[in-house]
Amino acid sequence: MRCLRRIMADSRTSRSEGLGASSPAPAVTRAAAVLEVLAESPTGRLTLSDLSRELGIPKSSTSNLLLALEEARLITRQGADFALGRKLVELGAAYLSRLDEVQEFYKYCEQAPTLSGETVRIAMLDGDHVIYLARYEGHPAVRLTSNIGDKMPVSLCSVGKALIAQLHDHDIDSMFPDGMQLPTMTANSLKTAEELKAQISAIRKQGFAFEDEESTVGVVCLAVPVPTHGAHGPSLGLSVTALKATYSEEQGALMVKELKELARSLGNPMG
Repeated sequence: MRCLRRIMADSRTSRSEGLGASSPAPAVTRAAAVLEVLAESPTGRLTLSDLSRELGIPKSSTSNLLLALEEARLITRQGADFALGRKLVELGAAYLSRLDEVQEFYKYCEQAPTLSGETVRIAMLDGDHVIYLARYEGHPAVRLTSNIGDKMPVSLCSVGKALIAQLHDHDIDSMFPDGMQLPTMTANSLKTAEELKAQISAIRKQGFAFEDEESTVGVVCLAVPVPTHGAHGPSLGLSVTALKATYSEEQGALMVKELKELARSLGNPMG
């Protein structure tokens, strides 16, 4: 960040010119600086005036940058403030999928007696959807489920239900008011907000979520939340997928046990 600010400070005296000749693509460097400033902010939020002052460029230029970044979903507007956008998570997931940064996740899955033979994923709650951040392929022959970076409505997946079960009831009621129709993918998909809330109650009691052919015929899935650190940390969850034809309650109990162990070991890697 200091380098970006130094580049900007050493550019032309006229702030309206921004980075000038010191950067081959001033707009890109400025946009990167916006993301850096937001990432370094203690609150995670800054106003237009704050960003203009931090970057040392006019409000008009800063406003144009923010509009472009918001359109690209790299930042999001929250009232008069701006914050980093969820699109960055999707981009980060693509990066991690190539570099295997989540080594602890993969290492555990490889050694786990039950999970090592299944498909296991980490997902993050994003409103009424989840975004998949990492995926372990323990059963290459079974190409069933969402890939890294994919999004899924929470009502259609066990990890989504496990995550929203952690929310307060008033937040759930706001997201899923009674009478609301839910998206469906199979005959088993939950169809109404009432059905979803009934499952949430059961999830809280049993400590895990179960999906029974609700997004893919012939597939079941179990999920648990990952413990978070701090009130503003992202909501992460783990899920495991199996073929219904070979699934048993005994196998499910072992899966849940190992998922909870993995959740405890991971804590919150993005917190």
